[in-house]
Amino acid sequence: MHFEILVEDASGKIALDSVLEKILRPNGKDHSYRIISYMGGGRIPKDLRGKTDPKKRILLDRLPRLLSGFGKSLQNVPATVVVVVDLDAKDCSVFKQELLDVLNSCNPRPKTLFRIAIEEGEAWLLGDREAVLAAYPRAKRQVLKDYTQDSICGTWEKLADAVYRGGSQKLKKLGWPLTGQAKCEWAGNIAPHMNVDTNQSKSFQVFRDGIRELAGIETNE
Repeated sequence: MHFEILVEDASGKIALDSVLEKILRPNGKDHSYRIISYMGGGRIPKDLRGKTDPKKRILLDRLPRLLSGFGKSLQNVPATVVVVVDLDAKDCSVFKQELLDVLNSCNPRPKTLFRIAIEEGEAWLLGDREAVLAAYPRAKRQVLKDYTQDSICGTWEKLADAVYRGGSQKLKKLGWPLTGQAKCEWAGNIAPHMNVDTNQSKSFQVFRDGIRELAGIETNE
């Protein structure tokens, strides 16, 4: 099986570069994957045609055209498109249906797996506190303890408050691109330590098990 994995930003790609090999073991050599990062999530176009400037590389804005293109290019190929997006403040059920509507508008439809990080991709990093502490031994343990897994709480800010000197308030004042650079640094430092089998993030578990099912790897369920 080949996986075309689309993620919202560079930090997501960095995390998945480490995580995918662990998820696909022990038969990872039987599969291939490509992880493509974009410059933000954006929103699904109301007309499902995606008229935005392709140079802006916003994932959801371009999703209708991306899936339509994969539907044609991956015909008769053992491949799956995996779309990984943040829930943010959206209604999960409504968002899932919107994603499915995009897929159903394609002819032909590519085999596609949608996976939603709740609330944000940093929730998957916070799902393994031991990995966070391995990467950042001086992390604020009380902040990690107070975090409710996969809650809508300002997830990246929680991670920043735990591991970044000055916390999320300092990062917000510094603004972009330093915030994005910090997120990439966290992903690069924490993800290599992650234990994908014991991660406490339910949304990560659903992602992991979906990949393994497609790859023919038995899950623990």
